[in-house]
Amino acid sequence: MSLIKKLAGETAIYGMSSILPRLLNFVLLTPFLTRILSKADYGIFSDLYSYVALFNILLTYRLETAYFRYAQKSEDAPRAFSTATLFLLGSTLLFTTIALFLVQPIANFQQYPDHPEFIVTLILILALDTLTAIPFARLRFANRPLRFMGIKLTNVIVNVILVFFYLYFCPVLEQQPAWQWLQILHFKDNMVADVFLANVVGSAVNVLQVLPSYFRISMPLDWVLLRQMLRYSFPLIIAGVAGVINQLIGTPLLKYLGSGNLKSNLADGGVYSAATKIPVMMNLFTQAFNYAAEPFFFRNANEKGSERVYGQVAQAFTLVSCVAFLGIMLNIDWVGLFLGKSFREGLATVPVLLLANLFLGLFTTFSIWYKLVDRTAVGGWIALGGSLITIVLNVVLIKQGFSYYAPAWTALVCYVFMTVTSYWAGQIYHPIKYPLGRMVAYLLLAILAYGLSEVVRYWAKDNLMVILSINFVILLAYFVAIIWIEKPLVLRLLGRKS
Repeated sequence: MSLIKKLAGETAIYGMSSILPRLLNFVLLTPFLTRILSKADYGIFSDLYSYVALFNILLTYRLETAYFRYAQKSEDAPRAFSTATLFLLGSTLLFTTIALFLVQPIANFQQYPDHPEFIVTLILILALDTLTAIPFARLRFANRPLRFMGIKLTNVIVNVILVFFYLYFCPVLEQQPAWQWLQILHFKDNMVADVFLANVVGSAVNVLQVLPSYFRISMPLDWVLLRQMLRYSFPLIIAGVAGVINQLIGTPLLKYLGSGNLKSNLADGGVYSAATKIPVMMNLFTQAFNYAAEPFFFRNANEKGSERVYGQVAQAFTLVSCVAFLGIMLNIDWVGLFLGKSFREGLATVPVLLLANLFLGLFTTFSIWYKLVDRTAVGGWIALGGSLITIVLNVVLIKQGFSYYAPAWTALVCYVFMTVTSYWAGQIYHPIKYPLGRMVAYLLLAILAYGLSEVVRYWAKDNLMVILSINFVILLAYFVAIIWIEKPLVLRLLGRKS
């Protein structure tokens, strides 16, 4: 249980360092952007950011995970850090130079020929974020979450302030002749580009904060080690690309395959993307868990009883995710107010997206085995299978007119497949005993409770006070049921004997 408590503590700390910045971003920016941007503009914003996520994987080569693997011994850590950092520095400079020469062709291909500034800003974001990848990994491996949190928070604060400044204050101030000089600081009458520009400045601030790490490079690039690290990370690149496709391909496919014109298709993509922001709490918990779990598992791989801990971790993760699912869905009436009124039509996809994210988290938990035993190729193949499902099912459903419901249901099918396959493969190559019966019970009880709340909603019609009151009772009943089922576990977690 000591390892569980240790991981729980690190997840809580990394929760603060990763959840808090993104939560601030969600609480402050999502309500603002979904009220000031049109659905089509928000669709552009979401469409292009999906490519940022994709190229973040490609440009980092997943060397942050390889760094964890090859820095396990303290004497190897400086060489692994120097090699990964120097390689990414060189490859990023090369990418940036080539990409800036191809800005207009890229803008044409993306169907934004009149807005090459979109592409320029995104290239800069990609380059700057890549330069922070290994320094951030070094902070995680050195177990310095407070420093990690400080950098992330600074980035979000700068980004949020600039978005409000560019989109709200500048248009007001620039109406006065004395303030028209502000036009040189941003893209006038181009709110989408201004959002990207704010991100560029925030990413630049990140680079400045991790810059001291570059001065600590004391060794030359080790080409032998680099080949080993790239060989290790290559399947993870495939898995990462597949993961981005599975999570973010919905908006780009809606843009190209939707039944309307470009503007209406982007509007559908904007509605869907806004809906995906509601499951942010489950997403953020999964990210915080992953930030803590990946280096934690590597550091404790040789500890006695570590494999038993993995099963307990999966059980705890499932329980917390089910609580998050219920907590959001039973309060969707007021949680949905975070979105602008014109975007709330997409709220019907939220329960599906929440379940999809729950299975994504389970896949992350089940898939740690292939990183520990150097079978990352298996993870790559599983992710590729999920991507195939994602692409084919999205194409079929979007062309059948399911609009933004298509990527939501596709995500759920994809992550169920990946979770089941990862579990099955793990039992073959690196068997770990998971308490599947209890995990399934948590999930079925949560779905049953949600179904009951929908019956209440139908019966109570529009009486919001009745709906929320009964939903609170349902959520409380779920907690009581879980505590009754897991009384020994709860007592152990509290440090008391059962």
